[in-house]
Amino acid sequence: MRLLVVTQYFWPENFRINDLVAELVGRGHQVTVLTGHPNYPAGEFFSDFLAAPENFNQYAGAEVVRVRHTARGKGGVRLMLNYLTFALNASCSGLWKLRGRDFDAIFCYEPSPITVGLPAAALRAVKKAPLAFWVLDLWPETLHAIGVIKSPAVLRAVGKLVSFVYKRCDVILAQSRAFVPNIVKYAGPSARVEYFPSWAESVFDMTEVVPAAEMKRDSSVFTVMFAGNVGDAQDFPAILAAAERLKHNRAIRWVIVGDGRLSGWLAEQVVARGLSDCFILLGRYPVERMASFFKHADALLVSLKDQPIFSMTIPGKLQSYLAAGIPLLAMLNGEGADVVRQANAGLTCNAGDAEGLANAVLAMAEMTPAERASMGNNGLQTSASQFNRAGLITQLEEWLINMQLNQVKSPRRLPQ
Repeated sequence: MRLLVVTQYFWPENFRINDLVAELVGRGHQVTVLTGHPNYPAGEFFSDFLAAPENFNQYAGAEVVRVRHTARGKGGVRLMLNYLTFALNASCSGLWKLRGRDFDAIFCYEPSPITVGLPAAALRAVKKAPLAFWVLDLWPETLHAIGVIKSPAVLRAVGKLVSFVYKRCDVILAQSRAFVPNIVKYAGPSARVEYFPSWAESVFDMTEVVPAAEMKRDSSVFTVMFAGNVGDAQDFPAILAAAERLKHNRAIRWVIVGDGRLSGWLAEQVVARGLSDCFILLGRYPVERMASFFKHADALLVSLKDQPIFSMTIPGKLQSYLAAGIPLLAMLNGEGADVVRQANAGLTCNAGDAEGLANAVLAMAEMTPAERASMGNNGLQTSASQFNRAGLITQLEEWLINMQLNQVKSPRRLPQ
């Protein structure tokens, strides 16, 4: 198939769409990616890209077409400009750069923002190609939950934008089952919505991974590791409050591998709260390196704020954690926590419950290595059965082919 992937974020930024594109190319599809200039999460364009942008026009056999836009920068105004300028330029400059090109199907990746759907919808109309839209973040609910937008009038306007995008999709893919009713609310009852969760990238095969040299191996301490975005949604105030409760326990350390909009604040708070001796902030590394850091972890931490919208979300890192075969500490509500509990792959506490997280850390630290290994193995089995990479991408191929053949029918019952 000739596939067009529309995504605001792409390699060298670390997102699961990179892995999907590489796999689709490996399966024989001709893939073109329409994207922007890499600037996530720091908010400034990558120096390597600025020095030689021509080196970033191919990825794993896929052609990468890039359009200009404002960098994320710092603050809400710059972020909104980033969203809007990408949507505008991808709709206009993107259409020009792809003139004369035919595609069998369009796939749009939406971890946030919903505005990425505008160029996808424009390309669908011009190219006469069906559109599959992968929803990993629910707007406008997420904007309200993290306090970006508080005005009811503005939230209603964003809701109309969401409805506009959804109603121009041939298939909408929901990252969790709990997303489906919300999507239908904006897309309408006739929309075709399918459950399509994330998976662990292939790099999370831990069998032959060498521990990262950037960390000191210390078997005398219990290491809790958080990997990924350091942002509002991850509720670092609650994580820090849990660490404060345990800071006099020298047998526990916290390791953060990643960065984001709150990285500077987090570094300041670690010092201000007297946590420097038990907190290690390593910064961002490529996804290909993450397994080597996981080798140092006794438990992997996943968290989201105590908001209704986040209780419907399966955090993207959850699948990678499960595939690593290391027990989880989950400070979550809803579907994400259910996955961990039903798999018996770790310990959970309510979102925002700092005391509960501290108690869970202590409880897991007191387990025997065999008990923790059993939890990790349960995670591996769940990863293989519920979030199998090969099986999920094969299902996606079938949906894309069906769209191409104009065989999109009424919504099917979701897998149980």
